[in-house]
Amino acid sequence: NQVRRSDGLIRWAILLAAYRQAAAVIAMSRLLRASGVGYQLASDKTLLAAVDVEVWPGEMLGLIGPNGAGKTTLLKLLAGLTQPSTGEVTLGGKSLQLIAARDRARQLGYLEQNAELHWPLTVESLVALGRMPHQPAWRGLSPADKAAIETALQHCELGSLRQRAANTLSGGELLRAKLARVLAGEPEIILADEPVAALDIYHQLHSMELLREHCQRGGSAVVVLHDLALAARFCDRLLLLNHGKPVAAGEPREVLTAERIASVYRVAVEAGSLLPLQRVE
Repeated sequence: NQVRRSDGLIRWAILLAAYRQAAAVIAMSRLLRASGVGYQLASDKTLLAAVDVEVWPGEMLGLIGPNGAGKTTLLKLLAGLTQPSTGEVTLGGKSLQLIAARDRARQLGYLEQNAELHWPLTVESLVALGRMPHQPAWRGLSPADKAAIETALQHCELGSLRQRAANTLSGGELLRAKLARVLAGEPEIILADEPVAALDIYHQLHSMELLREHCQRGGSAVVVLHDLALAARFCDRLLLLNHGKPVAAGEPREVLTAERIASVYRVAVEAGSLLPLQRVE
């Protein structure tokens, strides 16, 4: 009996090690990494300088900092929408620029900031655009496409608005529809630029909960936020930027100190909270 028990423990240890190795390989294949990335305008003005960041499956990374800190620039670099002036962005160890656009769109979902809608699509049709990377040319929506669209509409509480022209929506409703479009695409990584900026308090929490649930299912998210309370509540890690340079990175409690907030944001916060009290000259 002792021998059998020992053999069983050995087999269990071998299986556990194999499982952990396989899980590590899968995680590495979905790792989004920026190594020393920077971005300069043609005028040589530097918007971002020497930023290193990793986004692992299952986590939400918050990009925070004052206006003009470089948050949106970094997010566009991570999405492959802009090519870095220096450094490299990789997905699964492969340069983002070498990944075909359709494949990249299947893996990365980008929620842009303040994007205008130039044609009168219905909300349902707008959300359906999220399925384009999954559709072969000249073929209609598959049952899987339709199911993903319906799930996104329901999760974002847009069922009653599905037939509304999207260009008649309020700013907050349109932002929710665009989030639903991203969710319908079922990307592994969501890159969201100020996803709660135009939302009321209820929908701010709801949208952040949807992004959190995406991460809990094994996906990941990079979110640009100005609300430090939401960042502290929902993000696993934060990257604080200022003047295009990284200031601090780590867990929210490590990054959001009163001293650092005063230095970077030029506001004093209430002790033990993130409630701003007054400007710091």
